[in-house]
Amino acid sequence: MAVTTQTYGKYQVSIESDKCIAAGSCIKKAPGLWELNAENIAVFKAGANPTEEEILESAKSCPTKAIIVVDTTTGQQVWPM
Repeated sequence: MAVTTQTYGKYQVSIESDKCIAAGSCIKKAPGLWELNAENIAVFKAGANPTEEEILESAKSCPTKAIIVVDTTTGQQVWPM
């Protein structure tokens, strides 16, 4: 399983690329955070500076729950629950 992780503010955001089906819902919710690569897999956009709301909304919109969000201040996974 290929997992890519970035930290934005208090959230550590990971994407399990094997679960991505290129639905694009994450891009619609946070176009400044995500883009599709040449294989139509969601990847982090270079220079992204998303809000907490954009992170959570994009993760919640993923139909396969490929986006994982962890609160780094508590160590708790906040999505998926």
